[in-house]
Amino acid sequence: MEIALTGTPITAQEAEKAGLVSKVFPPDQLVTEAVKLGEKISSHSQLIVALCKESVNTAYETPLQEGLHFEKRTFHATFATDDRKEGMTAFVEKRAPNFTNN
Repeated sequence: MEIALTGTPITAQEAEKAGLVSKVFPPDQLVTEAVKLGEKISSHSQLIVALCKESVNTAYETPLQEGLHFEKRTFHATFATDDRKEGMTAFVEKRAPNFTNN
C-alpha cells in the first residue's frame, strides 16, 4: 500500500522480496532467462497451462468463494484429459511426458 500511495521507487531486489516479481536477473541475462522460462512453460500441456492461467485470472476477477469454486471445477475437469493421464503416467515411469493437448 505504501508504494502505491507514496510513489516511492523500490529496487528490483525489494520488489522480489515483496513478491511483486518472481525473479531478478542482471540486464545481460534477462532475455536468456525469459526464454528459459518460456521453454519450461511450453514443455507442459498447452491445455493445462491455459486452464491454469484461466483459474488464476478468474481468482483476481471474482469473489473468493466463486474463484475457489471455479478452480475446483477446473481441477476436476483436468482428470478427464489425456494430458493429465499422460503427465501422471510419465511421472510414475520417470520419463518426459508426451502431451497431445487433449
